[in-house]
Amino acid sequence: MTGGLPAPIDRDALERILKRATELQAGERDPGHDLTDQEVMALGREVGLPARYLQQALLEERARVGTSPAGGVLGRLAGPGEVTAQRVVQGEVERVQAAIVAYMSDSELLVVQREQQGSVLWEPLGGIQAAIRRGSAALGRQSRGYLLHQVRSIRGTIASLETGYVHVALTADLRGIRGGYVGGGAGLLSAGVAGAAILLSLGAFAPIAIAPLALGTGLGFGVMRQYPGRVERVTLGLERALDHLEQNANRRRQLPPRSGVGTLLADELRRMMR
Repeated sequence: MTGGLPAPIDRDALERILKRATELQAGERDPGHDLTDQEVMALGREVGLPARYLQQALLEERARVGTSPAGGVLGRLAGPGEVTAQRVVQGEVERVQAAIVAYMSDSELLVVQREQQGSVLWEPLGGIQAAIRRGSAALGRQSRGYLLHQVRSIRGTIASLETGYVHVALTADLRGIRGGYVGGGAGLLSAGVAGAAILLSLGAFAPIAIAPLALGTGLGFGVMRQYPGRVERVTLGLERALDHLEQNANRRRQLPPRSGVGTLLADELRRMMR
């Protein structure tokens, strides 16, 4: 080991150090049985974790909704038709719901299709309003881009847990996106089969006749292999919404009324000037 100052510790190294230290402490204090909530809180206090963060993490684990694996032929071939992101945040149902509705309206191309207390259903925004929003994003106002506008719908559930804590789950329906990728891949595969059949009917040698089939198969699977990347982007969009919610759920916000094309244009121009 050379002398001098030690190398700085980056974020990845810090996470590994903390994780390893936690494992070592757990091994030293192995309780030999499942822990109660009170024991978890006591262990957390020993390592200096604030009680409110421990409580929130514990509630999140208790409220976690399991996601079913991708099922069916399409699920195994391409990927899941739905993705879910969930989080426990501090606040009350009404204010948390208002915050997530405002975020989806402002930061994604989504509009509320149906809303009840504790439940919201969004669908993609269409028409001139969506065109204006995309245009302003292209000019640089929306630097992070829209991630959820191509889903079929997003279902949000907001459920109260203990006083001051709310569980939020967002589920995006990706079946329309998945169908497009699967359809494109199947079309290329069919074209390859048709090309091979035509060449065989014309008396071409088998290696030559098989070439379109091999090409169509490769291109088809290549198209379908792009779908998991779209799943990751939608999942990122859901997690980004929950990040915003976690930071801003308790801020009061009033939305100005909007009506007419002129008002929409004026609103977007004001946003671009910020």
